[in-house]
Amino acid sequence: MGGSSGFASRTVAGHLARGAVGFGALIGAFALVPFVGPVALLLLPLGVLALRGCPTCWVIGLMETVSWGRLERSCVDGRCELRPAGSK
Repeated sequence: MGGSSGFASRTVAGHLARGAVGFGALIGAFALVPFVGPVALLLLPLGVLALRGCPTCWVIGLMETVSWGRLERSCVDGRCELRPAGSK
């Protein structure tokens, strides 16, 4: 995985594809209820699994995936900040 927290993906394209599947399944679960009944709600676990828990987790992972390798955190004397990678 790209990030240390477990939300990031290896690539932005992969993360966006996982988001499309997850959000598509969540939306489909509710949109299809009038047509196929409660059976459509079986798409909910697929959506939650694809988003790794929740839509907010997916967004956090997207931010981590985009920033991976571009930002680094440095802490000096109890003061931490984010900087572009390689800068001092």
